[in-house]
Amino acid sequence: MVPARHVVIAVVGSTATGKSAFSEALAHELNGEIVSADSMQVYKGMDIGTAKVPPGKRCIAYHCLDLVSPLEEFNAFAYQQAARSAIENILACGKQPIVCGGTGLYVRAALEDFVGAKQSDEAEAQRREHLNNEALEIGPEAFYAKLVALDPKSAALIHPNNVRRVVRAFEWLEEGGSYAAQAAGFDAYNTVYPTVFFGLDLPREELYERINVRVDQMMAEGLLDEVRALQDAGAFAAGTAAQAIGYKELREVLAGRKSLESAVTQIKQATRRYAKRQQTWFRRDKRIHWLDARLSLEKLIEETISSIDKKQ
Repeated sequence: MVPARHVVIAVVGSTATGKSAFSEALAHELNGEIVSADSMQVYKGMDIGTAKVPPGKRCIAYHCLDLVSPLEEFNAFAYQQAARSAIENILACGKQPIVCGGTGLYVRAALEDFVGAKQSDEAEAQRREHLNNEALEIGPEAFYAKLVALDPKSAALIHPNNVRRVVRAFEWLEEGGSYAAQAAGFDAYNTVYPTVFFGLDLPREELYERINVRVDQMMAEGLLDEVRALQDAGAFAAGTAAQAIGYKELREVLAGRKSLESAVTQIKQATRRYAKRQQTWFRRDKRIHWLDARLSLEKLIEETISSIDKKQ
């Protein structure tokens, strides 16, 4: 077994590129453990639809899975605390941390000196509710016009109909900052650990085919039953989890508002759109060494280890 490297390894890329299988094989080779960087895998009970590796099939220790109930508040700041604690513990044990996931914000929260991850408190929640109510009362156009008058640089970066980001821009103003300054800092990459980044890549047509096959497999494994059980338990009464791809569409089926066939089609479409957004996010990070996901695990591991050794 190869000793742990003196770096953190990040494995990123779009959904369905094989990140989990590759990370497990790499962790086995390097005496490592995996820190999940997936914003939906933190929720308990959301297993099939988030492509969570089942406990019985995990050959390696995983961290940052099943952290909270789908009803609980969770954000990048909370994830940052959990991920950094896991990384520190893995390093303290002399093992190799491998951060694996497709949620770009969570990858950055775990590894970067990144101020975008902040804790939500009661006062902030009340302020956000007030801003959202104001947007509803005066309409998105007038709400955006207020931002243009107060902070034109930030407004220029936001679509007028993106109320969520306009709200965030007002929050930054009230905190003494600005959305524009935050956006500028977003492109500054400063890791808190020595880190090497690897991305798994596939031609678009092959990626989309893998997505279609994966969704069909999820349905065969009982995704509809999983959604029904979670809904019966009240897990989707509120929160981000209720909007997760797959869960949102199948809840419409359970409510009788959509056919199962149309829901499955929409899940595939939504997943393909999500994969495209993931590609856009990760492609702007020039530190990532891209690997062909069609290669065998042995070849991927060989190329990864060679690349790490060259950097040390």
